[in-house]
Amino acid sequence: MVSLVTAICILLAAPRSQDAALDIANPWSREPGALKVAKVEDQKIGTAIIIEHKGNQDWSISSASRLKVFAGDRIEIAAWLRCEGAGDIRLGAVAYTPSETVRDWALGEKVLSGSLEWKLVRTRIVVPEGVGYLLPRVIGAGPSKCAVGQFSVVRLGNVASLRGSSLPQSLVLENGALRLILNPRTLAFSAALKESPLVWNQGPTFGVVAAKVKPSRKAIDIQAIDPTSDRPLNLRIEIDPKLPECRFTIEGKGEMPGNLDYPQAFQTRKGEYLVVPMNEGISYPVDDATVEPMQLIAYGGHGICMPFWGQTDGNSGAMAILETPDDASIAIGRHEGLLRVSPVWEAQKGQYGYARKLRYIFLKQGGHVAMCKRYRAYAKQTGLLVTLAEKRKKNPNVDKLIGAANIWNWDADPVEMCNELKKSGIDRVLWSRGGNAGQIAALNSLGVLTSRYDIYQDVMDPSQYPKLQWIHGDWTEKGWPKDLMIGPNGDWVKGWEVETKDGKMIPCGVLCDRQAPGYAIERIGNELKKIAYQGRFIDTTTASPWRECYSPDHPLTRSESKKFKMDLLAIVSRRFNLITGCETGHDASVPFLHFFEGMMSLGPYRVPDSGRKMEKIWTDVPEAVSKFQLGHRYRLPLWELVYHDCTVSYWYWGDYNNKLPALWPKRDLFNVLYGTPPMYMFTKFLWTSERANFVKSYRVASEAARLTGYSEMVDHRFLTPDRDVQQTVFANGVKVTVNFGNEPYQLEGKALNAMSGRIDR
Repeated sequence: MVSLVTAICILLAAPRSQDAALDIANPWSREPGALKVAKVEDQKIGTAIIIEHKGNQDWSISSASRLKVFAGDRIEIAAWLRCEGAGDIRLGAVAYTPSETVRDWALGEKVLSGSLEWKLVRTRIVVPEGVGYLLPRVIGAGPSKCAVGQFSVVRLGNVASLRGSSLPQSLVLENGALRLILNPRTLAFSAALKESPLVWNQGPTFGVVAAKVKPSRKAIDIQAIDPTSDRPLNLRIEIDPKLPECRFTIEGKGEMPGNLDYPQAFQTRKGEYLVVPMNEGISYPVDDATVEPMQLIAYGGHGICMPFWGQTDGNSGAMAILETPDDASIAIGRHEGLLRVSPVWEAQKGQYGYARKLRYIFLKQGGHVAMCKRYRAYAKQTGLLVTLAEKRKKNPNVDKLIGAANIWNWDADPVEMCNELKKSGIDRVLWSRGGNAGQIAALNSLGVLTSRYDIYQDVMDPSQYPKLQWIHGDWTEKGWPKDLMIGPNGDWVKGWEVETKDGKMIPCGVLCDRQAPGYAIERIGNELKKIAYQGRFIDTTTASPWRECYSPDHPLTRSESKKFKMDLLAIVSRRFNLITGCETGHDASVPFLHFFEGMMSLGPYRVPDSGRKMEKIWTDVPEAVSKFQLGHRYRLPLWELVYHDCTVSYWYWGDYNNKLPALWPKRDLFNVLYGTPPMYMFTKFLWTSERANFVKSYRVASEAARLTGYSEMVDHRFLTPDRDVQQTVFANGVKVTVNFGNEPYQLEGKALNAMSGRIDR
């Protein structure tokens, strides 16, 4: 057996070959003419490459040649870097398959921004399976002046040099339901359900290397090495006493220089689809070549909104729950042409930090519904499952939310508009625009649920106000600059950009989450003394990621960031007893919130610039919107299967029911199928000219939401192989069937017309 120390010494003594040339003769920018490159002599590092980029998009300078590599090779890329301006600079490599097609554009990427001083940046790449060549490069994005010196690419050998020499070929863990077989040499395992032919196999991993194993009857302990840092890790694989489940625990100490990729993904088979809780939820057929590889964070609404994923053939399947999601992501990639998912563990302020935990569950039947029900049980166990019925006991205004159309309008008198809505038959309204004290009092007397927009993230430098086209009334001006989030480079974190009078953009700073609750107590408390709001929409809090803050006065880990974000939402919903909503959504906030704006909208597939040009009505339908956002063959109601009776889901305010008239009826049908109410944004002119369509939409879209608002969604079925006809079932007995297809469907002896829905009570 080779000891851990000996293995590391062998590695460090191994030959180190180097390729250090950057081809500055062929720089690339997505915006032609935006990039200038030159060589200069620097007193500290010698010859340096100066890069000036005036564009807003990305640029790159590549190595002079590609490196031939093999799976498990360790390649270190290092350089002295400097960067000033709004953009950034990064080290990484393009990864190519042996047939020289691109597999990953930014393998091992390390980012530097806002550093006027030279910093030595290193990234170590462990070559994954299916990669035959690397093209090391320096890349960046945005306007900046950057510099690179002493760029080097070093081969450090293969992970095989770290592996223990006397590891057994296999180890077995089993209970009455499941049998696990681990290969200690590759740290991949297979899982087989007892009394079933179902088996799931992992590919070999290069993210972690075993030096020594210690098996017992119910667990395997592994002394391992992180090949990106040469630091020791402790792994534990334990099987549940009875259930077909197992848990992985990964623990390390000290600096964590890069992401940790372990365990590897399970292999997928043609005919299976991935189950991904992106906002409401989506399925990706594993052999769908149109789906781009992606990485989705687990610590914010623009990633996965519940920390699990799965793969299924529609019946049997495997799923994983990230039990420690605050510094984790999932990577959707391809192997031999098929999509698959693996976990990615990220550093906690540059350290391994706490023990990371992941649970695998193997299912004989039930597909994505069974996965959601298993996760719902986990959410209940961990305290996340708080129903609207429970929330109604503390705030009876929850009843006003059930089935209410969420209305955004800025150019009409609120009282006049809501009277018109009521008279037209839109009788349940969440009025989100706000108003003055008299208007809100009048709306309350009409039975309208009154709310307004608020935000505790963006802070603009007051000295910039004279340059701006507009000034936001909810910027926490007192927080500049003392309460801003500080990044690892010592600079304040940039947030939402605001347009100036001359057409330029100036970024806001991001308010530290630790500081936000105090501002909310002051602002909301003072306002409620004057205006009797019943609700409040808090922008960005669950959409933005949990962030690390490096300020010595108010530091944060991502876990602490989440805690203070939830404290903020609890202040709004519990201390001030307001019906509270937030943007996009994340299940960490379910105990504190009543509704989400954006959960129905899949973030990557909204119309371009939907967060800025909210009122723009689109007559042309972008392909990504029709195929994925409103694509019934891809979408899944994962959030509703877990939390339908806990929160109310709306579309995004730049992606509402009437946003694309050509898709308006289809959005309404998704509301019917999911039991969720509609959202509308309109000018007074649009309301007047399209009144009949708004009323028709409301009647179609709101009925199921009113009937099922307090009920769990217990099932979701595809009634046709092409998924054109789908059905949902709720705990109170309501059954909803929707035909998204072009032909009638015979349902229990009656025709369900194309593009229509039916509600059975």
